[in-house]
Amino acid sequence: MKLYMFEHCYLCFRVRMTAALARKHLQEVVVLEDDTDTMVALAGRRVVPILVKDDGQPMRESMDIVRYIDQLGEPVLTGPERPEIGVWSEQIAPKAAPLTQSRYPLLGLPEFGSAAARAHYRARKRSTLGDLDQLLANTKRYLDELMPDLQQIDRMVESPRAINGALSLDDVRVLPLLRSLAVVKELRFPQRLRNYFESMMAVTGARPLPAV
Repeated sequence: MKLYMFEHCYLCFRVRMTAALARKHLQEVVVLEDDTDTMVALAGRRVVPILVKDDGQPMRESMDIVRYIDQLGEPVLTGPERPEIGVWSEQIAPKAAPLTQSRYPLLGLPEFGSAAARAHYRARKRSTLGDLDQLLANTKRYLDELMPDLQQIDRMVESPRAINGALSLDDVRVLPLLRSLAVVKELRFPQRLRNYFESMMAVTGARPLPAV
C-alpha cells in the first residue's frame, strides 16, 4: 500500500498511526504542497491523504482509510468510543488552525521543499485564515482561547495508552490533533493530556513535529 501525504497533515497522521498500531507497512510518499496535479490524477481532486491499495484502487477519506487498514488483520481499534470526543475533535480543529497552520511552513518539512511550494501554501492560507505572520503575532490570544478545550479533553483521558482505556477510533481522532498542536512551542498540555500524548507517540514510534 502507498500513502500520498503531507508530513504536517493531521488527517494523514490518522492513517499513519493506525498502520503503525496495526503493524501494517505503508510506503509513504510526500507530495509537494503545490503538486495538485498528482493529487487530482490519483483521487480526482486536491486532497490528502490518498491511499493506493495493493490492487491499485485509491481511497481518500481518512477515517475510511483507517477502518480499511484496521480490518486487514486482527483489528486493534476495538475499544469503546464516546460521542463527546468526536464532538471535541470537530470543534478543536478550526480553533487549532491559526496556531498550527501558521507554523507548518517554518518546520523544514518535505512538502515545502521548494520556494514555489511555500509560496503556494501561503497564498492558499491567506485566502482562508489571513496573513500567516499576523497569526503568529497573535499566538497568545489563540492559546488563551484554546486552553479550555485542552482542559476539557484532559479530564476525559482514562489512560496514557488509550484515551478510553483501550485503543479505539477516538485515539485516531485525538492524537493527530495533539501532534499538530505540539508544534506551538509556547503550548503546555495539561498533565494527563501530556502523559497521553507522549505515551501514544512512543507506542506509534512516531516523532513529534518540530516546535516553533
